[in-house]
Amino acid sequence: MKSITVSVFILTYNQETYISQTIESILAQQTNFAFQLVIGEDHSTDKTRTIIKNYVEQYPDKIKLLPALDSNIGLIGNYMQTIRACDGKYIAICDGDDYWIDTKKLQKQVDFLEQHPDFSIVFTSIKKELANGDFKPGNMPAKYILDFNDLVYDNFIPSVSVLFRNHETFKAMPKWMLKYPYGDWPTYLLLLKDGAKIKYLDDVTAVHRIEAGITASLKKDLSSLLKTNLNILKDVFNDQQFAAKRPIVKQAMYALSVKLMTTYNREKHYFKALIQFLRNLSLATKTYYTVNMYLYSLSKSFK
Repeated sequence: MKSITVSVFILTYNQETYISQTIESILAQQTNFAFQLVIGEDHSTDKTRTIIKNYVEQYPDKIKLLPALDSNIGLIGNYMQTIRACDGKYIAICDGDDYWIDTKKLQKQVDFLEQHPDFSIVFTSIKKELANGDFKPGNMPAKYILDFNDLVYDNFIPSVSVLFRNHETFKAMPKWMLKYPYGDWPTYLLLLKDGAKIKYLDDVTAVHRIEAGITASLKKDLSSLLKTNLNILKDVFNDQQFAAKRPIVKQAMYALSVKLMTTYNREKHYFKALIQFLRNLSLATKTYYTVNMYLYSLSKSFK
């Protein structure tokens, strides 16, 4: 059997409208290596699984559909079981409502990582598809080479664009990850903790659907997203695997705490903002900055 170079990791639930486009956009990849699609279908109540099974019949050596579940296990449970099932040297992600538009995406990314062993992650530019069918460009990072100290402040990597090295750590992910609605950011941090780097390619290779995404509802509520990310960083800080990174993780926690405080004010959750302000004061060495940001965001919320 030919060894698998890339496993394309697909999570899907009730996405019968989109899953065919997702699968076909991946099958269209032009590569000089073998790749597979590893699909975690989370007990959909629509025709998603039936559609996938039809593709499995056509491409039995290309598509690995994980066994049917007795019940819905949720996004993070599905994430954990699917990443463990990836056989490739590298892993790419494409959720069941997103799709790729560059047939050379995988080839470009694999070529880069093969030639640069000091990098563990490579991602690209994307387009965002709005609910009305319009497109807008994705966000760009400030630089082309990044590392743990950049990513710990914010997950700027669009998952639909990423390729990263498969690692033995993925067979036994930290149990604290099960508390959260997504696992990509902690996965990247695990890969980077020992000094590996990230490469950004400015090619537009993929499309992320804004309204249809699995975590779209969470992302609409910015304070909830920030609170989740702050809790993730707290678990990262307490995880012995990240002991050497605790100083920068602590800085990122403070920055995120301030952002959460100002976001609460902007969303007019004034009591939550006050509580977060008091927490920040107890942690901060930059008391003036904390007070200034609180008062500024409070005043702006009344305009």
